Amino acid sequence: MKKIRISVVNYLNSKPFIFGLENSEFRNNIDLQLDIPSVCAEKLEDDRVDIGLVPVAILPELEEYHIISDYCIGSDGAVGSVLLLSEVPLNEIKTVLLDYQSKTSVLLAQILAEKFWKIRPQWTDGEEHFEDLIQGTTAGIVIGDRTFSLKNKFNHVYDLSAEWKKFTQLPFVFACWVSNKELDRSFVIQFNNALRFGLMNIEEVISRYKKESGTELDVKDYLEHKISYAFDDRKKFALELFLKYESEIMESDLLKIL
Repeated sequence: MKKIRISVVNYLNSKPFIFGLENSEFRNNIDLQLDIPSVCAEKLEDDRVDIGLVPVAILPELEEYHIISDYCIGSDGAVGSVLLLSEVPLNEIKTVLLDYQSKTSVLLAQILAEKFWKIRPQWTDGEEHFEDLIQGTTAGIVIGDRTFSLKNKFNHVYDLSAEWKKFTQLPFVFACWVSNKELDRSFVIQFNNALRFGLMNIEEVISRYKKESGTELDVKDYLEHKISYAFDDRKKFALELFLKYESEIMESDLLKIL
């Protein structure tokens, strides 16, 4: 039997999913690969994997896609790990360095800048260690686990999920489980059962992560209160709205889009 290739984001917020998949009844029938969001997206686009936990901004770029799970990486208010970091307030920012790890967060920042914050900074690609260049009127979009040690180093921290909720009164979906082809229905059911198993054992995930990382981060608060995993109707509506705004931004000449 050919193994189903799965790329999953290797961030703290996806640890419950990883736990569920690694302890699933079909573990020996899958090739589980741990990546950053942009690589998950590239692998799914290039057909190097069959399923990916991918940034939702890539959905319009896929020739074929199927959202196969009732679970996602989402939030309903502040998420704590997708941030605009700056030494100056929004209206004084001249340049924004863009995190290379996820297109969704970049587009979310650009949508908020155009439609909510009403600012038009210069958007610049961030390279590895770009966080060190955030100073003066140069701000930066930083995502993932790196934010945990950075957020207290800047005078102005804007949580993009919280800003989206202020703007739309809706939750936000950062990534969802997507296949680039039709999959056997029985496998999809098993797959979702594995994800559910991981979420049901989140206390074990928290305990293991804290032991392995030695972190002082409140992992329980982050996973149970900042991240919202259910891909429910409100999140589906929010995703549709985000994709609509993405299309408008992509068609405009106002912003640089990655």
